[in-house]
Amino acid sequence: MRRNSRARIGVSLLLVAGALGLGAAPSTAADTPAAAPSAIPAPSAYALDAQVDRALGTATAGTYLDAKTGKLVVTVTTDRAEEQARTTGATVRRVTRSAAQLDAAMETLEAEAKITGTSWGIDPRTNKVAVEADSSVSARDMARLEAVAERLDGAVAVKRVPGEFRREVLGGGAIYGGGSRCSAAFNVTKGGARYFVTAGHCTNISANWSASSGGSVIGVREGTSFPTNDYGIVRYTDGSSPAGTVDLYNGSTRDITSAANAVVGQAIQKSGSTTKVTSGTVTAVNVTVNYGDGPVYNMVRTTACSAGGDSGGAHFAGSVALGIHSGSSGCSGTAGSAIHQPVTEALSAYGVTVY
Repeated sequence: MRRNSRARIGVSLLLVAGALGLGAAPSTAADTPAAAPSAIPAPSAYALDAQVDRALGTATAGTYLDAKTGKLVVTVTTDRAEEQARTTGATVRRVTRSAAQLDAAMETLEAEAKITGTSWGIDPRTNKVAVEADSSVSARDMARLEAVAERLDGAVAVKRVPGEFRREVLGGGAIYGGGSRCSAAFNVTKGGARYFVTAGHCTNISANWSASSGGSVIGVREGTSFPTNDYGIVRYTDGSSPAGTVDLYNGSTRDITSAANAVVGQAIQKSGSTTKVTSGTVTAVNVTVNYGDGPVYNMVRTTACSAGGDSGGAHFAGSVALGIHSGSSGCSGTAGSAIHQPVTEALSAYGVTVY
């Protein structure tokens, strides 16, 4: 179902980590809107989620964190799956729709309602496919989308969201390439060489990247993947050996020591070069986003706020790297729709690790 920077670079690379309620320093009130109530898991919750995924595979309709207890909940539809789930020690909940039924609903949406300005993904808490349609979706297309959803026996929930789903790149400053500004996510390493990962729609723009507008090149693109995925990697070429700590935008830094897949219901933070640190909750996984220049798959949807220039920034929880910021439909008050590329996929694709 799932599927640091040196002082001279400083904030420019925006390698930011934040809090999951585990002692991380808070960001400033001006930069961080109040987050909706969400679960604060122990680090072991990520390991348990991975264990459940290995043990049950498609026998579970998804996992999520209970907002009140912070415990991992496994959704199942059969007695056998329930028995398997209980052996992991997770809380078990029986639901109506199986993983296969939810996947089939998404396949129908892919075939019959692939409309620019829409996204859909699985919300295990409701046992449904959660569809969002932005303001660019016409009344005619909205009617088409709702008609498809209506035929899927309650498996799909559709709602309008303000703004438009966009890849969030601007001209301006943070990391610069090809006349555009993006943000970097996490410093990574392989065989002693140092790199940073960012969004693929950013690394598509340029091979050379700088830490300031018009500045000297600090790194060269070594990989890029967009659309379908949204990740890229840049190798430091200026002789630097940046540390694995990240900037919290409050004068302090925090180590990113591991990477994991985000779990629906958990609290996260996002940092990018425009909105800096914002907070939110994971609301869906296995998300498809239909951008105007191509779809991306297997993404994660959150309620964090973001804006143009945040592309490639970090989604994180405490010392755990979770995702690379891809885009959103903007932000209304404190409710955003920030989408991230799971960082574990990028790390695996390039054979690198956070440090």
